[in-house]
Amino acid sequence: MEIKKISKFNPKINVAFVINSVNELDKSFFSSAEQNYIKTQHKADNKIVVVNRLTQFIFVVFTDKGNDYKTCQITRKAACKLVEKANELKISELTINTNIQSSFAFAESLLLTNYQFLKYFSEKKENSLKKIGWFGKLSTVEITEISNIAEATNLTKNLVNEPVSALNATQLAEETKKLGKIAGFKVEVLNKSKIEALKMGGLLAVNKGSVDQPTFSILEWKPAKAKNKKPIILVGKGVVYDTGGLSLKPTPNSMDLMKCDMAGAAAVIGTLYALSKNKIPFHVIGLIPATDNRPGGNAYAPGDVITMYNKKTVEVLNTDAEGRMILADALSYAQKYKPELVLDVATLTGAAAAAIGHYGVVAMGNTDKKTMDKLKESGNNVYERIVEFPFWDEYNEQLKSSIADMTNLGNGSGGAITAGKFLEKFTDYPYIHLDIAGPAFIKTQVDYISKGGTGVGVRLFYDFIKNYK
Repeated sequence: MEIKKISKFNPKINVAFVINSVNELDKSFFSSAEQNYIKTQHKADNKIVVVNRLTQFIFVVFTDKGNDYKTCQITRKAACKLVEKANELKISELTINTNIQSSFAFAESLLLTNYQFLKYFSEKKENSLKKIGWFGKLSTVEITEISNIAEATNLTKNLVNEPVSALNATQLAEETKKLGKIAGFKVEVLNKSKIEALKMGGLLAVNKGSVDQPTFSILEWKPAKAKNKKPIILVGKGVVYDTGGLSLKPTPNSMDLMKCDMAGAAAVIGTLYALSKNKIPFHVIGLIPATDNRPGGNAYAPGDVITMYNKKTVEVLNTDAEGRMILADALSYAQKYKPELVLDVATLTGAAAAAIGHYGVVAMGNTDKKTMDKLKESGNNVYERIVEFPFWDEYNEQLKSSIADMTNLGNGSGGAITAGKFLEKFTDYPYIHLDIAGPAFIKTQVDYISKGGTGVGVRLFYDFIKNYK
């Protein structure tokens, strides 16, 4: 679906008036009977009212006044209901007439709600709504920005929704190259021989049980007049499918969902796509270690000791704690860029999902309070809210090994945090770890958030980086 700014309002086509109260109704447009009907429906607490004029549908959508983050979320939900109603009525084109303060959130939600992943259906039941004409608050530049952000988020959903049969590590790297060419960011892909030459022991260990080769992708958006001298680096977990390895997962509600274990990588790709499309003036690098985690062949095993890229040794206690193994190599690799800030994003632990469900993103790190607060503010802005977990050094006690520098697993207490503390050992820069195990993939649509891959992280990172300084 596309949204285009229009300069002239056509009162004869399907239109939605988005307003804050009945006092804002255009009395010259509605008959007295229609006005009374709308007022009655609004009094009955109906947030969306449909007026059928036979030759056209008129929607009146009520949302709250203001532009704070809670109001914006109410506005997104209202836009979601409008899209669902328009598709139910088989409407293909709709004009939005509004001057509400939270117009950005409304337009964004229209595009996110209308997303579908229909690739594998033999009979595709496509949504009817294809075109939106926007009349009122929001400039053409803002409409373009919103469209690019939504496109990036929806592309991210596509990547997460693809099964591993169509998107192994090599194919993920190829898709990243294609998207880089479209949006304008650079992509370099290191193949297995280069990964071996770099001695990325964590990534190679996880890949040992697979017949498919690993990849390590380096994405870069570097505008000519970047505001930051040192790059911001995003690291995304790219486990394209996770069986748990020899520490095999159960299938129901676990392994059957594990095509989504590369949602962190997808979020990094989507973020670079949005930043470059909208020419955001910050130098950003994305690092994506990618492989599947299988129990076949010469799979790495509990008890193995792995030498990582930074020469530290890890005793493997559980092969299902594989995400941190590949991320650790990428975080060590990030040191070469002398970054200003590194954020990793990963579907890393069931502990994070158990703690807060799909309602937010678990975060922890060693950055200054100002940086974390800015990230939390961005989380509120896009309603991908941040829950900060403690990052106390006492959690390191759980990672001590009797035969190596560390283990890859804690004792089960504070599992999301011990995973983060493990990763911190491979950093020497300001660092934030984001665990998206809860919100990355959901079984049922929640308002404008799609069933399946949700695209979580793209809008969060985009807002954070755009407003970084």
